[in-house]
Amino acid sequence: MGRVLTVDQQAPDEGTIACVAGVLREGGVAVLPTDSVYGICCAATPGNPAHGRIFDIKRRDRAQTLPWFIAEASDLARYGKDVPAWAERLAERYWPGALTVVVRASDEVPPEYAQPAEGGATIALRVPGSALDRAVVRALGAPLAQTSANTHGAPSATSGSSVEPQIVDAADLTLDGGEAPVGVASTIVDATRPEPCVLREGALTRDEVLLAVREA
Repeated sequence: MGRVLTVDQQAPDEGTIACVAGVLREGGVAVLPTDSVYGICCAATPGNPAHGRIFDIKRRDRAQTLPWFIAEASDLARYGKDVPAWAERLAERYWPGALTVVVRASDEVPPEYAQPAEGGATIALRVPGSALDRAVVRALGAPLAQTSANTHGAPSATSGSSVEPQIVDAADLTLDGGEAPVGVASTIVDATRPEPCVLREGALTRDEVLLAVREA
């Protein structure tokens, strides 16, 4: 069974951050609380075997890809290319927060993490509204490839106690931060087109996204 540690995700201690980063740096898989729902993650580094483990743990098709957690809004330009100005403004308004933006992947995104698409591969990026997650990304020196911590088709976990036991058993480390403050999955916006397209309505409504783009 994987280790379980209790954490305050908005005021994490340095020892916990270093512990998580160490597990991930060594090719481990961790379950972390986020502002939206609990996630299962690995270091988004080339050839990391933990990447494949996440799909096995979730019982999810490997043809799908994992969104990335990044630490700074400026990383949107690092890992994305040809990012439209409206997407940059949307990120500035809602990051950190429960907004995921799909952009064309830059050359800094290893191919195994990118989603093949007409017009060029894509990557989904988010700066989470969790001080813990952002601190782990900074300590690790790499984004987190992550997805909701549940087996495919099961409800997303919104608290440490609701993470499925088999997920906890299979992960190398689980951090229990209690109830996620938002408790709803992030909203996903496709920014590979001239106009915004909401792929999944979550913490932010479609109207909120479109209004923010118009007002920017």
